[in-house]
Amino acid sequence: MTPPVPDPFAERLAVAVKRCGNPVLVGLDPRFAQLPESVGGGADSSPRQQAAAYAEFCRGVIDVVAELVAVVKPQAAFFEQLGPAGMQALADTIGYARDKGLLVILDGKRNDIGSTATAYAEGYLGRESVWGADALTVSPYLGEDSLDPFVDTAAKRASGVFVLVKTSNPGGGMFQDLEADGRTLYRHVAEYVERVATETAAPCGYGLAGAVVGATYPEQSVELRALMPHTWFLVPGYGSQGATARDVAGAFAADGLGAIVNSSRAIIFAHKRPEFASFGEARWQDAVAAATRQMIDELRADTPAGKLKN
Repeated sequence: MTPPVPDPFAERLAVAVKRCGNPVLVGLDPRFAQLPESVGGGADSSPRQQAAAYAEFCRGVIDVVAELVAVVKPQAAFFEQLGPAGMQALADTIGYARDKGLLVILDGKRNDIGSTATAYAEGYLGRESVWGADALTVSPYLGEDSLDPFVDTAAKRASGVFVLVKTSNPGGGMFQDLEADGRTLYRHVAEYVERVATETAAPCGYGLAGAVVGATYPEQSVELRALMPHTWFLVPGYGSQGATARDVAGAFAADGLGAIVNSSRAIIFAHKRPEFASFGEARWQDAVAAATRQMIDELRADTPAGKLKN
């Protein structure tokens, strides 16, 4: 019996965000020194022991947020840092998140040319791939022929790509704000992404190509939302990087869809934040839940995402 063809990623994301009634994206960025005492182990732990702690910690976060949000974003670098054991922990984390009903965006910022780009795309994209991610972040710097393999694979496997358009880091403008042919480089990239999104639009109106658009540049978010009406935005920079709900408001469409807002440290290490200190190390998962609910409430109050509320 032929398995059913899954809905496009953009459609599944829209359905999941509406179901949860919020656009929160929880970043899974484990840092060994910040893990709760009950998870972290000793400072002299081996890479294998640290990887096991990462997997345990991410399972603990997922157990909490799976009831609250639609999507999580493991950051590949923190797992890769630990070598083979870390990569196994990443695979386990992706699988666990999927089993809990979450969509998974792998933050790997991959790309290359020709057959190498194809290998990245086939390895990471789609639930039938060896990594099993629903979507992947990619860099556009090598041009359209380097992006085509990701777009083609995503189309075949009902998955998605999030292209770096306007990143949240302070130095991003060094290249992204340069002008060519009367437009900034990030606008050139945005136009490409919107074209792909338009050509692959699902019933929800959004396509398989998304854009990474930093919350730390709210004016550019407004500009890019107007330019990219068929594009899902992945919005980093909220919370620990200083952006607020009001800063991300311009990334949304009027109906509250169109953007998912990432928070990593401010949620997963919430037990270390002064306002959640009362939970203590032992109740770190309760702190994760409280921080997630706080972010949901802030986005509902100060952005169009309030229209998503069930």
